[in-house]
Amino acid sequence: MKVVICGAGLVGTSIARHLAGENNDVTVIDQDAALVQRISETLDVRGIEGKASLPNVLEHAGAKDADMLIAVTFSDEVNMVACQVGHSLFNVPTKIARVRQQSYLQPIWADLFSRDNMPIDYIISPEREVARAIGRRLQVPGAIDVVPMVDGLVRVVGVVCAENCPIIDTPLRQLTELFSDLRIVIVGIIRNDHGMVPKAEDQMLVGDEVYFICDAEHLTRAMASFGYEEPEGRSVIIAGGGNIGLTLAEEIEAEHEGVSAKVIEHGADRARYVAQMLPSTMVLNGDALDGEILEEAGVQQSETFVAVTNDDEVNILAALLAKRNGAKRVVSLINKMTYGPLITTLGIDVVVNPRALTVSSILQHVRRGRIKGVYSVREDFGEVIEAEALETSPLVGKTIREAKLPPGAIFGAIKRGDKVIAPRADTVINAEDVIVLFTTYEAVKKVEKLFSVRLDFF
Repeated sequence: MKVVICGAGLVGTSIARHLAGENNDVTVIDQDAALVQRISETLDVRGIEGKASLPNVLEHAGAKDADMLIAVTFSDEVNMVACQVGHSLFNVPTKIARVRQQSYLQPIWADLFSRDNMPIDYIISPEREVARAIGRRLQVPGAIDVVPMVDGLVRVVGVVCAENCPIIDTPLRQLTELFSDLRIVIVGIIRNDHGMVPKAEDQMLVGDEVYFICDAEHLTRAMASFGYEEPEGRSVIIAGGGNIGLTLAEEIEAEHEGVSAKVIEHGADRARYVAQMLPSTMVLNGDALDGEILEEAGVQQSETFVAVTNDDEVNILAALLAKRNGAKRVVSLINKMTYGPLITTLGIDVVVNPRALTVSSILQHVRRGRIKGVYSVREDFGEVIEAEALETSPLVGKTIREAKLPPGAIFGAIKRGDKVIAPRADTVINAEDVIVLFTTYEAVKKVEKLFSVRLDFF
């Protein structure tokens, strides 16, 4: 597949790394000569210096022969125009744009991105992705990651094994025997910052980050098995009234009945604007690092404190200060992943990374075959994939034992009709089954082939 990526920033580089690693033909455009040089030297991609919305630059990048154009520059307008030019002049089949300005995304302007106006096939909004991700974590206290798949019937969940976790130091093959009603499949363990796909004899240890897949109906029981039985948080303080903070507060007002939220915003004008947009939310004008402001917001009684300002350091410090002052659980937005290994040791419960969420959203539209959903579990580990098994798939008619997935891949759940099945060794895969599985990045291409559509299907 030939892909043109507009923007060599963090997101553009991450996408280029994934696609180049899977032997795709990737060209990256950026106005910053230093970024172009760096990406050309570190990745197997072609780098071009120039403004991505200009026709001659896109032509030089090979847009005429491209299968996909992904526009993730820092400018919404450049991203949108690049997609327009890619469509009008070069007939690029698939166009993806990152759009951060929420005004473009209001429902009343939905027709803007139609094929007759500005033909963008998929719009990615990091602010909305982050707000939704935090909202899901609020609903499942204890989870560091929660992703719905298969129309919400299946959950992909990440947790940290604490000392009170009832199932640590137990071989995974014994979990079914000891907990007969525990219908989960553990698909990934991150230990000492290194990810691994577990085998039957492996055990979970204190401090491990564990990713499992389960039927949504069994999520409460699954969380209890890891020692997390807290109810959904009912009081939330949001530090930062920018696009992410505002979007999160709007989602809480609309989707989380019975949850009260307060917003702390440093800028006076922005605080007034946020207050006008949120009729049911208290907005405080002040510094989230000010103990008096935190006390006024009621941090000592709050269940969850969420720091989503534009400054990573402020988010980290505000979250730690809130926890010291009584917040039961703290969530911090972090853009620089160099801080990642430090965060959990500092006492921050959940870290949300906008870049990782944006990459997941884009990869969902890049994957081939009958793949319906993709979620990235860390940039250096793997993906959870939702895919449909067609009649021509080599998996159909075989048991899980016979399927022989490539090394690094593991079945997590199967949806058959309206039911979700926890896969066992003797489970037979049928045509039209929707399968949720985890795969390391090294095995992605082989997994894609298992769900590809052969010509004799038509």
